[in-house]
Amino acid sequence: MAAVDAEVAEEEDEEASETPARRRIAGKVLVLYVALPALVLIGAGAGLYMSGIFGGGGEETPVEEVVADPVFYDLPDFLVNLSGPPPAHYLKMRVSLQVTDAEAVKRLELEMPRVLDGFQTFLRDLRPEDLEGSQGMLSLKEELMRRLTLATQKPLVTDILFREIIVQ
Repeated sequence: MAAVDAEVAEEEDEEASETPARRRIAGKVLVLYVALPALVLIGAGAGLYMSGIFGGGGEETPVEEVVADPVFYDLPDFLVNLSGPPPAHYLKMRVSLQVTDAEAVKRLELEMPRVLDGFQTFLRDLRPEDLEGSQGMLSLKEELMRRLTLATQKPLVTDILFREIIVQ
């Protein structure tokens, strides 16, 4: 019986030693022949999809923005005397307003007496030094825009364009 027990023990040892080796080989085969090709195919498919060749459906048509043509409104010429010590200085100015749309022009024409009054009172308080350089023009433009917004009570004008400015 000892001989039979020894044979059974040897067979169990052989089966036990073969099973982990077979499992390791089976795991490597599974990774090499199944998982790795699957990852390569998934990566290639994702790359083709992202490039638009596969499943991208072709070129997208660009959406064109509809940009409205600018609407301009010319104000009457301004001729005012500037404040300050003698000799007297004068400012002649021609201005165009860029308005939001054609409806804003109608609204602006209704508010024009208020706009002109605000411009005249501001321009008469200026001194010749206030209009020197680009900083003077920028501050003049900002103040005129502020007075326009106050006069019309809602923003109808998007920009003020100086067509002519003469200081004598």
